[in-house]
Amino acid sequence: MDNSLEKRVSLLSLLKYTLPTVVMMVFFSFYTIVDGMFIAKFVGSNALSATNIVFPVINIIIGIGIMFATGGSAIVAKKMGEGKNQEAKENFTLITLSALVTSCVIAIISIIFMKDIIYALGSTESLYYNCKEYLFYMLIFTPFVVLKLYFDYFLITAGAPILGLMSSIAGGIVNMVLDYVFIVPLNMGVKGAALATCIGYILPSLVGILYFMNKKNTLHFVKPKFSFNVIIKSCLNGSSEMVTQLASAVTTFLFNIVMINMLGEDGVAAITIMLYMQMLLNAAYLGFTGGVQPRLSYNYGSQNEEQLEKLIKYSLIIISIFGVITFVSSRVFAEVLISMFTTRGTDLFNISLNGFILFSTGFLVGGINIFSSGMFTAYSNGKISALLSLLRTFVFFGLGIITLPRFLGVDGVWLVIPFAEVITLLVSGIYVFKYRKEYMYENIFKMVGTVKVES
Repeated sequence: MDNSLEKRVSLLSLLKYTLPTVVMMVFFSFYTIVDGMFIAKFVGSNALSATNIVFPVINIIIGIGIMFATGGSAIVAKKMGEGKNQEAKENFTLITLSALVTSCVIAIISIIFMKDIIYALGSTESLYYNCKEYLFYMLIFTPFVVLKLYFDYFLITAGAPILGLMSSIAGGIVNMVLDYVFIVPLNMGVKGAALATCIGYILPSLVGILYFMNKKNTLHFVKPKFSFNVIIKSCLNGSSEMVTQLASAVTTFLFNIVMINMLGEDGVAAITIMLYMQMLLNAAYLGFTGGVQPRLSYNYGSQNEEQLEKLIKYSLIIISIFGVITFVSSRVFAEVLISMFTTRGTDLFNISLNGFILFSTGFLVGGINIFSSGMFTAYSNGKISALLSLLRTFVFFGLGIITLPRFLGVDGVWLVIPFAEVITLLVSGIYVFKYRKEYMYENIFKMVGTVKVES
């Protein structure tokens, strides 16, 4: 079987290569967003607030899957680029087992302490029942959530992105259909939403397991050789993605606390809608970055400077254009997007619409920050990748949530994310420039300088 990671890159081929991963991640975000739409429309805004209260726990579960997926795929793709195919398969199998065991441990601990966790996250008595219903079923199916995300990335590394795409689409369709069936005719409330989502995860997880059991495929399960160093390295290398999800858990918690004090439960529902929008758009950036990462790792392993420069240059062009399109579209279709979650003219609709106009400014630069962090992950520089993620999703966010609402009130809350994205962009630029020689993309900056001089 041909190794797709070896193919030469062009702007069009990169778009075609990363499209399956983008669609996969967008569909993954739909799993949660569709839940939110059905819950808001057919169960109520309090139930929508409840799902957001417990979402920090789900952030951690997602983080485990993405951490092992991105960190592990960088290691495996680099080994493949170096021609160490058997070692790559052994590492892949070991990392898979590690991800599965870790997810089970987290799920068991969370179930044991679920009541304490829910109240610690800011639940009120009126929200507790819905929080418990949603979180309990999500925790039961945690291994499938992790494996779904994990296989999404490794099917790219294995050269089978279309299979991952089709299984994700199928899982998403199953989720949407069951959301309707469980919530509307069967009146199962948030429990039905959680079950629909989890059943949607099972399908792509099983597809991934069957694919990697096939010995004819380039990458498949073999008898693993235990290496604590490989496990730790995959975790450290993918730590930026885990940091992002952990920080998202913290920021969701802080948003909820601030908004429930300022605007009550409608405020929590409004910030939930904002975070759904951000999740959808960030999913596209994460999908694109996830699609590029194996090729960066592979070509770095084979020391192909020409390919590395093209990959980074074309990636920055694509993300910048998409950022502008996303920002403009979010402004034009703001009312339509908000109305998917709540009825026009209600207090919740007006709060959300006013907030979205400010919140959406962060869409302009968020993609570049996600790619910058993912690029360092692909180069196995987990330290810088994690630092950028930590600054973007926690440090600068924390600075914003502490200061901006004091001076700007509720408007300050909506501007926290744009504030964090812009400052992170400056820091990302510094590190991307600093490592230009070591990671073999120096000529990109030379070309930019030449263009400036000529103009």
